[in-house]
Amino acid sequence: MSAARAPGSLRWRLLAGTLAWILATVALAGWGLGNLFRQHVAEQLRAELVLHLNQLTAAVNVAPDGALSVTPLSDPRLGQPLSGLYWQIDRLDDQGRTVMSGAARSRSLWDQTLALPDAAADGVYDIAGPERHRLTTLTRTLKPEESESGALRLAVAADTAALAEPVGRFNHMLLIALGALAAGLTAAAVVQVLVGLRPLARLRAQLASQHGGGITPIEGRFPSEIQPLVEDFNRVLAVNADMVQRARTQAGNLAHAVKTPLSILANAAAREDSPLAALVREQVALAQRQVDHHLARARAAAAAGAIEGRTPLRPPLEALLRVMRRLHAQRGLDVDMPAFPADLAFRGDEQDLQEMAGNLLDNACKWAARRLCVTAARDGDGMLLIHIDDDGPGIPEDERERIFERGTRLDEQRPGSGLGLDIARDLARSYGGDVLVGESPLGGLRVTLRLPAARVSGSA
Repeated sequence: MSAARAPGSLRWRLLAGTLAWILATVALAGWGLGNLFRQHVAEQLRAELVLHLNQLTAAVNVAPDGALSVTPLSDPRLGQPLSGLYWQIDRLDDQGRTVMSGAARSRSLWDQTLALPDAAADGVYDIAGPERHRLTTLTRTLKPEESESGALRLAVAADTAALAEPVGRFNHMLLIALGALAAGLTAAAVVQVLVGLRPLARLRAQLASQHGGGITPIEGRFPSEIQPLVEDFNRVLAVNADMVQRARTQAGNLAHAVKTPLSILANAAAREDSPLAALVREQVALAQRQVDHHLARARAAAAAGAIEGRTPLRPPLEALLRVMRRLHAQRGLDVDMPAFPADLAFRGDEQDLQEMAGNLLDNACKWAARRLCVTAARDGDGMLLIHIDDDGPGIPEDERERIFERGTRLDEQRPGSGLGLDIARDLARSYGGDVLVGESPLGGLRVTLRLPAARVSGSA
């Protein structure tokens, strides 16, 4: 899935954006729900404290001499030592300052008192309680009419652990629920992206088939956002194929129109032995070379604009070898082509393959002493390698590139125009390939024609 992970991948961008939004939304929802529940529990605790404070207010009795008595409250926790729920009554002076802290207190406080702020107004406080636990405390000032001993401050307190425990349980369950929700949304987003981008994968597969000799037009129905692009691409393919065909036709017509008069002139000059005839023969040969060279360039440019088709390798090579055996029959060459995989195919036009391989084979036959061998294989980069080995004299390493120069002939005694290798390399490079020269295992020269390989039939 390396392509899916690339920063420029549309799939990766959609997934990253969706996952970021899911995580942000789930995190925000968890924070909001957690805060709402905490506030709800805090309000419940305050309501409970108000209830206990009201009960304490009703339970307080003050005698005329100032003696306090409190009727037992209903909550049993107030009678259990250090239970987490407490009440306390302080005596205040006329200025509201504490005169006696803990004048009366719940049994749950045992031998401790609540450290309330001196002269504190009625309200809610957070104070330290027994065993250093934090307490939420609600206070109220009471002035008994039947006593002249001063005001009383009533306080009811609860351990904040009563708030933290339910909030912790809720947060734990909320984390599990939101985690499951995030996992489900992530899975749904992945499926949605994969299904939504599947038409693009089909389009990519059909485009890849253009390199494997498949059908030229892109077939099938695509989503409305992609279909116009597919139709435009099919129109471009059709126009391109038509242009290539016209270029090939015009090149053939030009070759026929020019080569015939040149052949007539050459034949006429060959029958004469005069300075004029020699000049005509020289100029006709020069014109023939120029025509061959520029026709090859035109065909190479046409091929570069439409690299398509699937040409099995063995049939055209076998046909070329039969031609070479007949052309060079008087030399008695041993022309051999060992077996190679039958599925090897050239991704291009058969005529171009014959042009390239024919020029290279003809050149090898001219230089071979007794033997010529042709082998073929596919390399790891998806390219075809056609090796043409001969047992001739070979070429020094520093001279090997010169044979590709237009019109260059290392031995003027050998027949030829010096254009065949240049034409073959031009055509090969127009397909993204090349013609390479090296030392042959037979002792002569090895010429390697490197061309793009077509996909194996039936492969994805």
